[in-house]
Amino acid sequence: MEPDLFTAAAEEHQEKDPAASPLAVRMRPRTLDEVVGQQHLLKPGSPLRRLVGEGADQRGGAAGPSGKGGDGRRVGPAGPSSVILWGPPGTGKTTLAYVVSKATNKRFVELSAITAGVKEVRAVIDGARRASGGYGQETVLFLDEIHRFSKAQQDSLLPAVENRWVTLIAATTENPYFSVISPLLSRSLLLTLEPLVDDDVRGLLRRALTDERGLKSAVALPEDTEDHLLRIAGGDARRALTALEAAAGAALDKGEGEISLTTLEETVDRAAVKYDRDGDQHYDVASALIKSIRGSDVDAALHYLARMIEAGEDPRFIARRLMISASEDIGLADLNALPIAVAAAQAVAMIGFPEAALTLSHATIALALAPKSNAATTAIGAALEDVRKGLAGSVPPHLRDGHYKGAAKLGHAQGYVYPHDLPEGIAAQQYAPDVLKDREYYSPSRHGAEARYADAVEWTRKHLGRKRS
Repeated sequence: MEPDLFTAAAEEHQEKDPAASPLAVRMRPRTLDEVVGQQHLLKPGSPLRRLVGEGADQRGGAAGPSGKGGDGRRVGPAGPSSVILWGPPGTGKTTLAYVVSKATNKRFVELSAITAGVKEVRAVIDGARRASGGYGQETVLFLDEIHRFSKAQQDSLLPAVENRWVTLIAATTENPYFSVISPLLSRSLLLTLEPLVDDDVRGLLRRALTDERGLKSAVALPEDTEDHLLRIAGGDARRALTALEAAAGAALDKGEGEISLTTLEETVDRAAVKYDRDGDQHYDVASALIKSIRGSDVDAALHYLARMIEAGEDPRFIARRLMISASEDIGLADLNALPIAVAAAQAVAMIGFPEAALTLSHATIALALAPKSNAATTAIGAALEDVRKGLAGSVPPHLRDGHYKGAAKLGHAQGYVYPHDLPEGIAAQQYAPDVLKDREYYSPSRHGAEARYADAVEWTRKHLGRKRS
């Protein structure tokens, strides 16, 4: 039997007893218009809308002048493209595939890269060719977690995608530029799903509370409980609905008409964090994180990081603060600090929560335990202060651009000494404007790796003939 995304038996059972299915399954959108978030992918004429055949002739018959087949598909070179859906968990990749399966007359087959191999892929392709040749029916193949397929397994999809024996919908949580082979990527449209924002998840929760497929207004959801549900969800719709269903069941078992914050906390075993992402707590906790890192208190830093994570703070905001801290408070005292912070920010952007918590912890610990120096901060601050005071001055003539015609007549670049021509690689000539020629901005510490910069700056200033300011 071919693996279907939602087998007929399961659908029949759900229709007879809807409550037997999880709330997250019952509340899956039935049309693209019911999908929350991802509006950038759902505009008229978008690949996803073409996949469901919106605007296509669904009456049957041979392809007409418009080029549409009898099953509503567009044939020929203008047919719908295969797509790769890339996004964090809970953003709607499987949901979009489900909508396509319900909204089209196409044959729909699902495989999971966790359990399927080349044999299963070839069986689907063979079935697709028979369906197309014998019945003129197009096949849509939904392949979940395609990043788990090896190169050889992904290669087995290429003929079918290239010849449009199947229209592929592949889902992945990992960067496809690293996890999907280039030939397959080039033959598909890459659609990036964004993390759901709070308003998206809030709308979904409120719909689930009242919808006939959901909780049918059996319980109410106070504002403080709803806010905590949003924090728990972290932009993951499935997690939000799972927590709502569990909390609603607990409230009903108690005979309560609303889901209290206490009931929700007891159900999901996560305490509500007093944290307003748009208010004082947002800035206070972020400030405390950075000051704890600056003070080398790794335990306090991890505490504030945990509060921000648990409150649903945007991981990209945390990563940005860590990058700033790496230069502001560590600088050249630890040459690995900034690369670690930048790598953490890049990783966070690719993986999202919950795994991003590990990366942020990694970076926070490294920065907190690193030797500290604010010399880079004070150096640029002092230089900016002089510039703002008007202490700029003219660029010394020998440093000016001498590449254009007539520059030599103006004395530009004349007398410039090329440092690489000298044995020590340093030329004792004036570089700063006259008004600033003896100004020193950088005062390195003797902490960590910056100690060698302190020696270097002392040596170079001496060889430049710089007078002490």
